[in-house]
Amino acid sequence: MALEIKAIPTLRGKEAERFVKEADKAYQNKGKTDFSKQVKIACAILKKANML
Repeated sequence: MALEIKAIPTLRGKEAERFVKEADKAYQNKGKTDFSKQVKIACAILKKANML
């Protein structure tokens, strides 16, 4: 039995403007995440497993 393909909703008006504004803000902030804490944890795990 086949499933019906549902239509993809389209943003219009203020919702579309808000979406674009939030997407632009997220794009500008990409790459600024600090992963140093996670890297330290991963290194400790690898050292404990004698893999580093």
